[in-house]
Amino acid sequence: MENTPTKVVQEPADAITREVVDLMAGLVALFHREYEEAAAARSLTGAQAKVLALLRRGPMPMRHIAQTLSCEPSNITGIVDRLEARGFVTRQADPQDRRVKLVAATEAGRSASEELRESLNFAREPLATLAEDERTTLRDLLRRMLEGADPETDPS
Repeated sequence: MENTPTKVVQEPADAITREVVDLMAGLVALFHREYEEAAAARSLTGAQAKVLALLRRGPMPMRHIAQTLSCEPSNITGIVDRLEARGFVTRQADPQDRRVKLVAATEAGRSASEELRESLNFAREPLATLAEDERTTLRDLLRRMLEGADPETDPS
């Protein structure tokens, strides 16, 4: 008996789904452009800014940073090296496993990340056109979508 792979046939997306996906892609492109510009204005690369933003959650292993940002651990090492040289992060041994290095944002790193975050106007203007209850509904729907796509996703 031969094992032939079963062909999975997906239903084509309906018109509303396609339009929502296109609109989200447009928003993501706008966000990335503004985020990169805001990072560059602070002499940070986009990747460095993303690492600092991720560290707002607290210290984390470099492997976890790499997994979250979908890149190779060796890339994270270089990014962390440059952030450490600027005094934005430190490396410390994980108290649970001394072989693991945790990366933690310093006060300067947290300040730079917060300043960058506050400088982003991209979402403020479009969201200002929505009433508070609409923004709440949008937030809740986006959380539900992210959680449904990846149960380990932390949307906050």
